[in-house]
Amino acid sequence: QVQLVESGGGLVQAGGSLRLSCAASGTIFSSDAMAWYRQAPGKQRELVATIRSGGSTNVVDSVKGRFTISRDNAKNTVYLQMNSLKPEDTAVYYCNAKILRGLDLTNYWGQGTQVTVSS
Repeated sequence: QVQLVESGGGLVQAGGSLRLSCAASGTIFSSDAMAWYRQAPGKQRELVATIRSGGSTNVVDSVKGRFTISRDNAKNTVYLQMNSLKPEDTAVYYCNAKILRGLDLTNYWGQGTQVTVSS
């Protein structure tokens, strides 16, 4: 079992910055991939950024150059640094852990943290 707890959301003006944190506990290793997703009102949940074993990262085009995903393995924590925020970044942000054990892949989710960007 893996537990994920997000923090760091809030209200910020356009152009501002926020850093989201996701603290993981349970049976999780530095080789497990983790990701941030977001869901805006009336829209489907979408992938924002992923960090994999070895530290390789990917972010979607809409946040490229503004958002950075990183990981502190000693603290079992994943971060999402969000700069130059735009009103369209407003959403609930969810932390995700992709736990692969043999052939079994399990997705774990945090409870979400609200990010609101005012214009």
